[in-house]
Amino acid sequence: MRAHGFRVLQREGHSRARAGELWTAHGAVQTPAFMPVGSQATVKGLSSEDLTGLGFEMVLCNAYHLYLRPGHQLIAELGGLHRFMGWSRSILTDSGGYQVFSLAPLCKVSDDGVTFQSHLDGSLHHLTPERVIEVQESLGADVAMTLDVCLRYPAAEDAAEAALLRTTQWARRSREARRRSDQWLFGIVQGAHYPGLRARAAAALVEIGFDGYALGGLSVGEDKAAMHVALDAAVAELPETAPRYLMGVGTPEDLIEGVARGMDLFDCVMPTRHGRTGWLFTSCGR
Repeated sequence: MRAHGFRVLQREGHSRARAGELWTAHGAVQTPAFMPVGSQATVKGLSSEDLTGLGFEMVLCNAYHLYLRPGHQLIAELGGLHRFMGWSRSILTDSGGYQVFSLAPLCKVSDDGVTFQSHLDGSLHHLTPERVIEVQESLGADVAMTLDVCLRYPAAEDAAEAALLRTTQWARRSREARRRSDQWLFGIVQGAHYPGLRARAAAALVEIGFDGYALGGLSVGEDKAAMHVALDAAVAELPETAPRYLMGVGTPEDLIEGVARGMDLFDCVMPTRHGRTGWLFTSCGR
């Protein structure tokens, strides 16, 4: 089995939809693929055996939450994230950029990184792009994400451009900080709902060079048409040979639209969150 790679196996002739296979050190992932969210190293309401039985080949954990509790050093000492959560298949860790900006009070951003107050105990922390890579490499994830600047919706175009530039600078530093060759590293395309900025951000990340590319900051309040236009603008700049990940998008309709637009990976808390409160998705609706 290959340790690290991606290939497109089949394409749909009337859209950008494609079927592929992504390899990590923990096996193959058939794409398009949906990743259940286990932010704190567990998918709420489901065991690792449940996830395996349901056919999932990759799950998402969150570096922000694991950095704060129980700590990435402790997880490393216990044998890494796979052993810690009893999961033998692939894991992607989100860098925690979204959580820092949305959960942490007193968040201050500079070119160096972000200083924030823990939502758990109020302690102060400073994360740089390099530190975030160190955390994810220590956790032992199969796929790591760069630190990005996440804006609230709506964002003015000048603010979105400034966030894009800082995210690109952080992406370059993340790429330079990388030490593990057995771990994928994805850059994150930002640019809010502005298609021109999305295209520009995607092209800049491709120039830096990453194993895969993610689209963040979508489905945060903009209408569906605006999301699709921004998505199309970014995908047009991304290489056909690399996997593409649409972050935090998970309604059945959004998954279909994302696949049709050439996306390979998805995650969202919606299925387990709604499942815990009695929701059920069917072919006839909710």
